[in-house]
Amino acid sequence: MARRNLFQPPPPPDVAKTAVSASEQKARFPNTGAMSGVKSTLKDVASNAVREISVDVIEENGPKDRLTFTDADVVALAESIKGHGQQVPIMVRPIAHKPGHYRIVYGRRRLQALRSLGIPAKALVRSLSDEEAILAQGQENTQRLDPSFIEKALFAAELATSGYEQAIILDALAVDKPMLSRMTKVARSIPKPVIEQIGAAHGIGRRRWEELADQSRNEGVDLEQITAALQLDATKSSDDRFSMISDAITQALKPKAAGKLAPSPTLSIKLSDGTTLAEVKETARALTFKLSKSDAPQFAQWMRNNAEAELTRLYEAWQSEQKPD
Repeated sequence: MARRNLFQPPPPPDVAKTAVSASEQKARFPNTGAMSGVKSTLKDVASNAVREISVDVIEENGPKDRLTFTDADVVALAESIKGHGQQVPIMVRPIAHKPGHYRIVYGRRRLQALRSLGIPAKALVRSLSDEEAILAQGQENTQRLDPSFIEKALFAAELATSGYEQAIILDALAVDKPMLSRMTKVARSIPKPVIEQIGAAHGIGRRRWEELADQSRNEGVDLEQITAALQLDATKSSDDRFSMISDAITQALKPKAAGKLAPSPTLSIKLSDGTTLAEVKETARALTFKLSKSDAPQFAQWMRNNAEAELTRLYEAWQSEQKPD
């Protein structure tokens, strides 16, 4: 076997192998090159990384998806975080005009608990548009928080008032158009201060909230006045506070219901021989005359032909009687 001189330069590379290697690289990182592909992968990993951020640079403004937390809720969560650490990160997004500051996307209760402990927040940082932030907020709440009907209704109304498109609101709340319409109707019919005093009321479903909204809108009930007269602070349960207001409204409407006139009975007009000539029925909207085609068919036909003239004559006779002497 011939021995190769160790100082002899190595043979040139196989062109075919080089071409295959290049094509494989292009398939793995199309249109970017190998280094760009590596950078893209590192960027994806970094976007999923949890960072520690001072709670002092995180702002909480923006649409709220939950009613206010009780102090007890925040204290209980703070104790849990103190003992076991923050298990679930919050999500924030950078504020473009304030470098180094962030706006909360979701995790407001966790943020309040962390503020009370004076420790940084573990957070996912996302560069999101307003619409993307609302979608992330709504989806996280649906999966983890199980918000009540009235919390969803207030969130939907606030998003609509803020100018978000209906498609964004539907996706954020995972509801259809009829349900969104019902939510918006309830949120706009019941004064917000009343809702805030009641609370989330997880045990109160859509139908009872709709009934309360109808009473406020159709019956002319002053919900704020009724609520102010009740001692709701003494009631711990949000569901109980709702029931107290509902019962108070029912009591307030009783005199009004009792004052309504009972429907007038049907008046039967008969001739001296007992023949039924007509029936007169009165409702809140109309006075109806019903002529019998079976008992007085010829008169019914004559009235049909002369109704305009006879009713005009009767009206003029009535009108002349109204004139003062």
